[in-house]
Amino acid sequence: MTGEKQGETFQAIDIKEVVRNKSPKLAQKVPAFVYRWLSKLLHLDEINDFTSRHYHLSAFDFVDEGIKFIGADYEVSGEENIPLNKRFICVSNHPLGGLDGLVLIKIIFAKTGTAHSLANDFIMAVEPLHPLFVPINKLGGQARGSIEAVEQLYQSNDNIVIFPAGLCSRKVGGKIEDLTWQKHFVQKAIKHQLDVLPVYFEGRNTNRFYNLARVRKFLGVKFNFEMMFLVDEMFKQRGKTFKIRIGTPIPYTKFDKSKKQIEWAEYIKNIVYSLKKTN
Repeated sequence: MTGEKQGETFQAIDIKEVVRNKSPKLAQKVPAFVYRWLSKLLHLDEINDFTSRHYHLSAFDFVDEGIKFIGADYEVSGEENIPLNKRFICVSNHPLGGLDGLVLIKIIFAKTGTAHSLANDFIMAVEPLHPLFVPINKLGGQARGSIEAVEQLYQSNDNIVIFPAGLCSRKVGGKIEDLTWQKHFVQKAIKHQLDVLPVYFEGRNTNRFYNLARVRKFLGVKFNFEMMFLVDEMFKQRGKTFKIRIGTPIPYTKFDKSKKQIEWAEYIKNIVYSLKKTN
């Protein structure tokens, strides 16, 4: 199945090729039935069909159509808090692990005309999304090229959407919430003099996802295999409406020496979750 875009030919996503690009040795060891299972779990037939039909669109329009394709909707409050004349870092909780990122990019881009996000490098298998994402290697260390790309993003004129937890929310003690927020965004806000826009995204995955995460942790398995179910979780969001609450921007000058940067990250995380209680 092919489609044309600026003289290029669309190539369908092949999970075996994705694995081969990540780890040639591993790709040779994986049985054929596992690849078939992964292709079904990742909805590759549906994604490839959608991508081939919308390959010609701009990245933003592709995201817009993608959200419609998933069949989810959202309601935004506090949209007037989005800065229009100053770059910022949008930080949010990460309940869904994929769809939440697409929705926030759409909201920020529609309002300001510019938005980039840091994302799991597997998302780069969807070629039309390349202009909107800077990939972060979630399997092992971060490659030098990726580190440089992230720094270039912060030096650009784009607004940045990130999820400081790095992973999507887990269920701990019966409560669905992000794990520890990393200090990355605090460091970058100070270095590049970028204010921080707090956003709360209301949503959750299925109990299956949280149970898999709990079992993995109980068994002491480090590899985040529940991540493979996130695409399927995204398709399970069809028909749902998410509430998104945007708070007041926090000046980068707020991050003084009175707290450690990791403590400032936790401080902002608490502000984000406090938005849950607002109307």
